[in-house]
Amino acid sequence: LLYTIKFEVLGMHGLTDALLGTLFTWFLTALGAACVLIVPRNRRDILDTSLGFSGGVMLAASYWSLLAPAFTLAEEQGWGSVACIPVGAGLVGGAVFVLAADCCIPDDVVGAITGAGREEEQSEDETQGLETVQRNGSDENSSGLRQRNVKSSNNGSVAKDTLNSPSSPTKPNIQQIRRLILLIIAITVHNFPEGLAVGVGYASVGRPGVDIQSAHNLALGIGLQNFPEGLAVSVPLKAAGYSTLSSFFWGQASGMVEPLAGVLGVLCVALVERLLPAALAFAAGAMIWVVSNDIIPECAANGNTRLCSVGVVVGFVVMMSLDTALG
Repeated sequence: LLYTIKFEVLGMHGLTDALLGTLFTWFLTALGAACVLIVPRNRRDILDTSLGFSGGVMLAASYWSLLAPAFTLAEEQGWGSVACIPVGAGLVGGAVFVLAADCCIPDDVVGAITGAGREEEQSEDETQGLETVQRNGSDENSSGLRQRNVKSSNNGSVAKDTLNSPSSPTKPNIQQIRRLILLIIAITVHNFPEGLAVGVGYASVGRPGVDIQSAHNLALGIGLQNFPEGLAVSVPLKAAGYSTLSSFFWGQASGMVEPLAGVLGVLCVALVERLLPAALAFAAGAMIWVVSNDIIPECAANGNTRLCSVGVVVGFVVMMSLDTALG
């Protein structure tokens, strides 16, 4: 009787499967973010190309991963020819959410994030300089060599920036960091309804036409789609000058909401099913707003529009291929 109440009445069957499935999708997000290990830091050309790639991934995901399923679900719920009402409302809501987030993020918070990133970078550079001193200098004059080494390193960095300004970075400013924050927010918002969908998929096992294999396939498809999304967050951060560890952390963190959303999808399956069309469209609206209002202007501000466009096309094709191939 207790089992029946817990798993049938409360709809908690599939909870473990949903948790494991969404942990798998998070793992693939982290695996994509780990590609940051091979990306150089402080490269303006790589930053703009990777931002373009992120924009392409987000645009493709907005349609194939979010809007198309949202319309299908809305029609199945009886909206029919007016399915555009919940989908349109969700899309506008997502755009307004990101706009509100942009307005509500204080400059001092962004400045603190900027400072933290630069301190990590400075710490790494000083560590490298100290290692050079220890290899080449004696104990009695190591202090002087350290100062000269760090000074020489800084001068070389300035000279490199001066000579290669089109492809070298400018120090991340408030506006640039704000746009990167919104990129992280948009990807994270996009992952939440995907986690809900996985949870609903496992909770629906046993219904007509739904078996455990179809739920596994859904988790696998969403997980593989998450790989370029983790990459789309971590690489721009690394190219903007943040440490490898910080870039990886925020890349994988964008997928950490999926296990939470998956569990919520199982526990509240009836409510989530009704809200899923609007939730998917909400994520699409957030991503479209970030691409048009933040990513493209950030790339255009530095004259690397062609690199950005190449990144957009590549990212779009990669995400479109994964979405259509995996269903």
